[in-house]
Amino acid sequence: MERDDIHAIITGTPDHWHTFVNLLAVKTGKDVYSEKPLTLTIDEGKRLVKAVRDNKRILQVGSQQRSDRNFRVACELVRNGRIGKLQHMIVGLPTGPVGGPFPEKPVPEGLNWDFYLGQTPVVPYNGKNCHWDFRWWYQFSGGQMTDWGAHHNDIAQWGNGTERSGPVEIDGKSLKDMVPGGFTAASKYRIDCKYANGVTMTIVDDNTGTDRNVVGDTTKTPNGVQFIGPDGWIFVTRGGLKASKDELLQTPLPESAVKLYKSGNHMGNFFESIRSRQDPICDVEIGHRSISVAHLGVISVRMNQPLKWNPDKEEFTGANAKEANRWLVREQRKPYDYSFIA
Repeated sequence: MERDDIHAIITGTPDHWHTFVNLLAVKTGKDVYSEKPLTLTIDEGKRLVKAVRDNKRILQVGSQQRSDRNFRVACELVRNGRIGKLQHMIVGLPTGPVGGPFPEKPVPEGLNWDFYLGQTPVVPYNGKNCHWDFRWWYQFSGGQMTDWGAHHNDIAQWGNGTERSGPVEIDGKSLKDMVPGGFTAASKYRIDCKYANGVTMTIVDDNTGTDRNVVGDTTKTPNGVQFIGPDGWIFVTRGGLKASKDELLQTPLPESAVKLYKSGNHMGNFFESIRSRQDPICDVEIGHRSISVAHLGVISVRMNQPLKWNPDKEEFTGANAKEANRWLVREQRKPYDYSFIA
């Protein structure tokens, strides 16, 4: 951060360190490619959006599916009414792990455990709360909801035309009890959302069926995003694009059709944006709004309450709002609070 000869960085830290690294980078004049999920909390995202804009920096979120042709084509077709007015979306995410309890272990030589924990509360090292497995602890992340959810919720928002907004209702449930002393992030889950435009969305792990799943085995939900309308459905996943009728995909869109931002290489798009100073395909606000959907789902699951959300003010309203709004921010352990990067 102190070097003038470095103009851009890639942030690949564990999730709970993303925001501090990204904030300091843009404040010191660097452009950023940040791995997803962009933030640990919605409050972090609001701060980061402001900092990127105030410092006129480029920030590309690593939601690389936006630079994949299949995902862009699916969203363009949906946005242009190919399946009629969009009614419902199904987001299928991987099922998270269940494990534990995990006994305390000696901290490996060379690992500064206090620094690794950063803003989060002090807990013993157990070998399963570090490196890859940090994802399965709410202390550091949000489970598959914020891991794969950062990707697929981004595509759902893009197809719905709400990539700079969000749902207005969220009702989340954990479908499996976690082991005391083990991983804390929900393994099996179902989140039902509603948008102001009337579109509904179900986010579910891929070992749970949904009542409107019309792709393959209705007892399970495939990993990917399904868009459903009165004239059919379109399903997209990595390496796959299919529809209820072949002509939904094969008939070209007219010249007058809505065209979405086109990128054929996500990292290449970042470098192009550095040169042009134009926003990349997954800019800071889009990334913030996409992961906010996942954060909202996590909050509803952890509270076990249906919630109402105002995407314009980015706050909960109605019943349970006071308690829910406390979840938008997490207490930061000193000295690893915002003063750490002041």
